Amino acid sequence: MPFSLGNMTAHLLKVFKEVNLMDLTSDLSIGQVVKSRAGRDKGRVFLVLEILDDKHVLVVDGDLRRLEKPKKKKVKHLTVYNTVLEELKQKLDSNIEINNAYIRRLLEPFNESV
Repeated sequence: MPFSLGNMTAHLLKVFKEVNLMDLTSDLSIGQVVKSRAGRDKGRVFLVLEILDDKHVLVVDGDLRRLEKPKKKKVKHLTVYNTVLEELKQKLDSNIEINNAYIRRLLEPFNESV
């Protein structure tokens, strides 16, 4: 397929629909899929476990950042995907115990696409 400005524009519009870059937590929710843009964990995919304040969240991936020790990240250092895993949110709201293997299993499709 030859390269054209139209193809590139269509591709960029698709990417921007899938990903939002933001500085505040107002549009984030628990269970949202995010990707680190900065730090030693750059490029890793995480789930939002808790929203701390308007600029910080706790994230987990079940591997490097486990439920026992979530990572505090600034929202400006995250790429936020439009995907929210409601299943995780419901389990946390219902106080159903979750483990690191469950988190890894939820993130598996996102890690394959990275």
